Amino acid sequence: MLLKDRIRERIVILDGATGTELQKKGMPTGVCPEIWCLENPDIISDVHAGYRDAGADIVYTATFGANRIKMSQYGAYDVVEINRELTLLARRAVGEDVLLAGDMCSTGRFVRPFGDLDFEEAIEAYKEQVKGLLEGGVDLFVIETMMDIQETRAALIAIKELTDKFTIVTMTYEENGRTLNGTDPVTALITLQSLGADAVGCNCSTGPEEMIGLIEAMKPWATVPLVAKPNAGMPELVDGKTLFNMNADTFASFGADFVSKGVNLIGGCCGTTPEHVRRLKEKVAGRKPVLPVRDSIGALSSARSSVILEGERTLSIVGERINPTGKKALQQELLEGRMSLVRTMAKEQEKMGASLLDVNMGMPGIDEKETMLDVIGDLSVASELPLVIDSSNIDVIEAALRLYPGRALINSISGESKKIARLLPVAAKYGAMFILLPLADGDIPETAEERKKIIGDVFEKAAALGFTKSDIAIDGLVMAASSNFKAPMETLKTIEWSSNVFGANTIVGLSNVSFGMPERKWLNASFLAMAMSKGLTMAIADPGVEELANTRMAGDVLAGRDRDASRYINHFSQLPPKVKQKNAPSPEAPTGPVFQAILEGNREDIEQRISDAMNSGMGAQKIVDEIMIPAITEVGALFDRREYFLPQLIASAETMKKGIAFLEPWLGDAKLEKKQKGLIIIATVKGDVHDIGKNIVALMLRNHGFEVIDLGKDVPAGIIIREALNLKPSVIGLSALMTTTMVNMKEVIDLAERESLDCKFMVGGAVVTKAYAESIGAHYAKDGVEAVRVVEKLTPASILAGS
Repeated sequence: MLLKDRIRERIVILDGATGTELQKKGMPTGVCPEIWCLENPDIISDVHAGYRDAGADIVYTATFGANRIKMSQYGAYDVVEINRELTLLARRAVGEDVLLAGDMCSTGRFVRPFGDLDFEEAIEAYKEQVKGLLEGGVDLFVIETMMDIQETRAALIAIKELTDKFTIVTMTYEENGRTLNGTDPVTALITLQSLGADAVGCNCSTGPEEMIGLIEAMKPWATVPLVAKPNAGMPELVDGKTLFNMNADTFASFGADFVSKGVNLIGGCCGTTPEHVRRLKEKVAGRKPVLPVRDSIGALSSARSSVILEGERTLSIVGERINPTGKKALQQELLEGRMSLVRTMAKEQEKMGASLLDVNMGMPGIDEKETMLDVIGDLSVASELPLVIDSSNIDVIEAALRLYPGRALINSISGESKKIARLLPVAAKYGAMFILLPLADGDIPETAEERKKIIGDVFEKAAALGFTKSDIAIDGLVMAASSNFKAPMETLKTIEWSSNVFGANTIVGLSNVSFGMPERKWLNASFLAMAMSKGLTMAIADPGVEELANTRMAGDVLAGRDRDASRYINHFSQLPPKVKQKNAPSPEAPTGPVFQAILEGNREDIEQRISDAMNSGMGAQKIVDEIMIPAITEVGALFDRREYFLPQLIASAETMKKGIAFLEPWLGDAKLEKKQKGLIIIATVKGDVHDIGKNIVALMLRNHGFEVIDLGKDVPAGIIIREALNLKPSVIGLSALMTTTMVNMKEVIDLAERESLDCKFMVGGAVVTKAYAESIGAHYAKDGVEAVRVVEKLTPASILAGS
């Protein structure tokens, strides 16, 4: 029976933890798990067979980190061979009756535009792993424990470009319900299911009780089966070992709730055993699966938010400003390769209520494709709004869709033969929505009847590639009233038919209607109201035009889209709407160009803005103390309020770092030493090769005036303590990502005590909790922002320096 058929008939059981089982069976910390499994085939075979005997329908191969980038930290290996051999080993262990999933996970690095790993390099690294898994004979693939939506896209594209095998994708979410990079479950779902994932869900990080809520949030919008693999509770340190406290019966008791909330495939992650899987299978046996309630969805996403275009939704404004046509300042910036004005336009339109941002880079004198990719990279960090990719160049659109870390809207695909032949397959490959422009080869269709025919023809070709009516937005084709006073009525007829008869989303380029006329704002606002009455879904417009904003709010009330008129009342109340307050600094925070550059992560302009401040008479030390330190502190406050996420935090921290480096010649060594708050040593503990979180902590501490000695990753306790005895730090910071290595934190602290080292310890990492930190005599910091606060409390010198 095919897996898709099995999912329709019953709940599919996945295996449980591999890492914690291997640890119990003798795998030491610090080794490469994949190589250790090849050297100890009987042990990993026993783990696989245990899950088979427990009743798992699908067993994961022991290839979790077997990609080139991750394995390079252990030496040079033939990645294809390792994946092939581990797959063959797993097949011998489970036989032919159990499905074998080729397991893939993170490279350990953030991918462009959120990190330094090139997107195409990530795809190629994953393709090597995919080839090995295919040679070994996997039945399906699983991409699991992912924190970065862009890295997840790279892995999924790698699979889909080599095979059409069933692919499961599961992300891992923090306590705040978002990934480390700020992606929420619904946004991840929209991005991944549109890109071709056959099942989507979550694993690791939490126990079953917390994970049920994530499944419940995703289910209404899912077009694919949902997956859950929770931990057996949260880790605890018992007798020097990391243990998970939830027994098999308790774990399995959540099975019925998972099924009722819509999970279709379920298993276990860290701390679960074959007994957990066996009991779970017993609890869900005979329960009917809740299948996806829809087969398509009109929805768009960025890396951190989504816009649902279904049901009685309020009108969405597509901000039109990021287009160089007629904008000399923007044209000059783009010619110089700068993005400051693009970021400003994006932030302004977001604050003014835009739901989406149209991005057009068509102008002479620049490489449109490279500029578009640069803009996408910048906006993916600077704004949470989904993007509309606007270009007449098919190559530009294709490159943009490949890099964009979400589900984009293409502006546009017409009935012209070239666009149909080349652009529709591109849109299908990357799962994009598209604006259907009712134009064909030949003259512009003047009547709604002519446009209906083109719409039908284009959709017929799109449907052959798997598109549904939910995947398109029909452009009403707005023509200037000044040249044909009947044209607006034909557009309104097209909108009404498309919305109410054909059954699709609709969109217009609003300002076209008033071209060549005086007082254009009144024609635009009136036409918007008329189009909304016909069912208009989206309008490409300037969200800063007051008449349009007010008409939009009023129209949503009268059309029944604004329940209880709450948005209307909020808009016209004395207090500004919530969206206008978003990401705004605290009232007591300073302002000005340098402050804003750090707040916005504007690395391009920080040096010039500091130079301008110095030319105006402000001293270097005053700029640091009264502007830059408060700015990075404000960034931390935004991060705490979850208005900023990791990409913005990193961008601001790197801007701060660049600014401090620029100022060093004026500050002088003596002043730097005087302001130094204290010496901090940080390291990732022995056996753990993950350092993303540690690096962010180091960057934030340095930006707040601390001297940081970073010993790197996989550092033995002896080296950490030797360096501490020599350097006499105020605080030692320890990081660990894995449950199998967090126990080594205690080893470091115990050794410090034996060596009579007078020093305080701070610990953190994905699996580390406050309770665990306290149990080993350390202070806990959940992230880089909190690490600064903890260290400042632990170092009296920093308090004196800041006074």
